[in-house]
Amino acid sequence: MSREVPLRRSLLLRLLALAVLIAVGSIAATAWLAVRTTTGAIRQEQGQALADDTRIYDTLLAYGATHPTWDGVDTVVRPLAQDVGRRIALTTDTGAPIADSAPGAGPLPTTSSATVDALAVDTALMPGTTPPGGGDGGTSRIDPRTAGPYLLPPEERAALRSRAVQAVQCLRGRGQIEATAVDGPTGRPRIETPGTDLADTGLCIQPREDLATRTPTEGRALAQLNALVNTCLARRRLPAVQVDLNWTWTRRSAASAPDSRSAASVDQEHNRAISACVGTSRREQLLPYVAPAATLFVTDPGGRPSTTFDLSRANQTRIVAVAGLVLLVTIGFTVLAGIRLTRPLHALTGAAQRMRDGDGAARVRVTGRDEIARLAEVFNDMAERRERLEQLRRAMVSDIAHEMRTPVSNIRGWLEAVEDGVAAPDRRLLSSLLEEATLLQHVITDLQDLAQADAGALRLHREQVYLADLLAQVAEAYRVQADRAGVAILLRTDADPQVDADPVRLRQAVGNLVGNAVRHTPPGGRVTISADATDTEVVITVTDTGSGISAEDLPRVFDRFWRADKSRSRQTGGSGLGLAIVRKLVEAHRGTIGVTSTPNQGSTFTLHLPHLLGGDGRGAPDGGAD
Repeated sequence: MSREVPLRRSLLLRLLALAVLIAVGSIAATAWLAVRTTTGAIRQEQGQALADDTRIYDTLLAYGATHPTWDGVDTVVRPLAQDVGRRIALTTDTGAPIADSAPGAGPLPTTSSATVDALAVDTALMPGTTPPGGGDGGTSRIDPRTAGPYLLPPEERAALRSRAVQAVQCLRGRGQIEATAVDGPTGRPRIETPGTDLADTGLCIQPREDLATRTPTEGRALAQLNALVNTCLARRRLPAVQVDLNWTWTRRSAASAPDSRSAASVDQEHNRAISACVGTSRREQLLPYVAPAATLFVTDPGGRPSTTFDLSRANQTRIVAVAGLVLLVTIGFTVLAGIRLTRPLHALTGAAQRMRDGDGAARVRVTGRDEIARLAEVFNDMAERRERLEQLRRAMVSDIAHEMRTPVSNIRGWLEAVEDGVAAPDRRLLSSLLEEATLLQHVITDLQDLAQADAGALRLHREQVYLADLLAQVAEAYRVQADRAGVAILLRTDADPQVDADPVRLRQAVGNLVGNAVRHTPPGGRVTISADATDTEVVITVTDTGSGISAEDLPRVFDRFWRADKSRSRQTGGSGLGLAIVRKLVEAHRGTIGVTSTPNQGSTFTLHLPHLLGGDGRGAPDGGAD
């Protein structure tokens, strides 16, 4: 019962947290209603602010496009600032003041609102300036009100105005078309006919052609522009063009395309180059006629009253209704969440109690994909691992007892026989007892090595090891055993790879593999030891032509006390610890071991060792073995 108290307290804390959500939900609902109440007014304020910014920018842009300097711009800034209720300031690019509607209102902000430049219009503030595609080399970013040398004198304006009036009268009289004459920024009039395309009517062609005739002023300005454009093109080694008043151009001669590229590709590149030259030349031509670029600051004036919002009775009722709805939904969610939360926890608690009472098969049914479901999956995995470890522990205890019972029983039996006078303590008996004691010591040593490896106490004494010499020593050590069994040991080392390793432990690992291979290879077979190296690792293989290992037994060859011979006969196997020790020794060297085998054909054990070892000299980082 005492163990359930912390769990219940935890559930209470979670339920308390869910209750806090109720308050949070109510606050959120209130905030939502407040936002909805002020959204319309805020949008209206934002729309008005954007309209004011555009108006300010457009007014100053028009002034800069029609004046060569900013002198006298104060007469425009002050009434405009008073009209929109904002502070307007202009400075040079170096920060020198040009005009300020409220010079005593304090310093200007560090971030400007825009740059006023009639030759580089800000398309974000004037979105209609640049047409889609922008393929005119940037000429569309020039403010259309910039007339420059194209500004017509009064006498030319009067002549063009007379032709425009004739064209309008002709269109109204013959085609009964509603036409008007509108003056452009340069003073050149144009005919506007809303809803009618004059190109399709064929009316009053002569007056309109007379109106399209260039004036001397326009001819001189276009000649200057063409000279600039063609100079730019000559620097790019492109043919000359003829630019017209609408800033379109025609080539004076056809350009030949190289054989390596298509004519369409060359035309496209030439068009881009011509567009760039036209844009650059227009800016160069207009630069003396417009005001230099200026930095614009638009801020709120000091002491401007803020807008306040009052909640009406309908809004108050709406807040109460929504808050109550949120409260009911949150309470329902809390109840459902509490049931969903406590049910799997009760199941986990019951399974844990059954496991504590010795039921190793206690499991929990997993439903959902939340944290509780993941906890149930971890619990089931832990239970399965615990059950497997318990089975391994029992099997290991049984194996250890079996391995140690036989030599101890033999020693005890012979000693009792000597004590009873049945056997004489001769040299043969002593040799047999020594063999049994040696076997017992071998099992104990193997168990000690495994225990050290598991505890991370298996220390390595590393040095530079030449594998050719080490493998030759191993082959020589097992030569007598192999000759007695009629098995040949072959050594293959095409090179002499080196590895940073403990020579004693590495020789022990390879020796265990060679001894195991000799033991399972029939007379007339062979055991081959080879070594090779790559840029990152050294590979040692031990291959035999023995009985091999079945596919179902292959995953268990490195388990402790496992032997393919279920009778555990001494004639066909050792203690069952040799391969387990080999794996631990290889892992201590930061390496891996693998095995492939074909029944009745043989097996191959492969060791992969890195050239260099890190850490503190133990079998794993920070003294760990695995």
